[in-house]
Amino acid sequence: MFRILVPAAALVAASLSPALALEVSKSVDVAASPETVWKTIGGFCGIGDWHPVIEKCALSKKGGKDVRTLSLKGGGTIVEEEESRNDKKMDYTYTILEGPLPVTDYHSTIMVAKAGSGSKVTWSGTFKAKGAPDDKAKEAIAGVYEAGLKGIADKAK
Repeated sequence: MFRILVPAAALVAASLSPALALEVSKSVDVAASPETVWKTIGGFCGIGDWHPVIEKCALSKKGGKDVRTLSLKGGGTIVEEEESRNDKKMDYTYTILEGPLPVTDYHSTIMVAKAGSGSKVTWSGTFKAKGAPDDKAKEAIAGVYEAGLKGIADKAK
């Protein structure tokens, strides 16, 4: 009887545990100082100046935290909340509150570090797929990161 209960209990525990988060991380080397790159990235709404799919960014407050509402070129809106920001370390972390991307439980960090005579910008996130297979959700986020990193690299020259 004990031999049957242990595997059954393990199966029940596995089925009750949350799905594992997916991860995407992309980076780009930029031929500019970290300070120049961080200044290019700018404040939480600075994304409107360098990400090619953002038409407009509107900043507001919610519970003392910065919230940005991103209007996308071609339609659509994403609402994101800044969780933390460290200008000295040159990074910030945010979550998506609502939007059209096929993800949920999204947490992301963008950071700048010295790399050789220039900088390395890394954008990484964890999330769960929503309404799409895992690989499609990862592909969508990777595309967002790659386009944004190219925008930063082009602007920070």
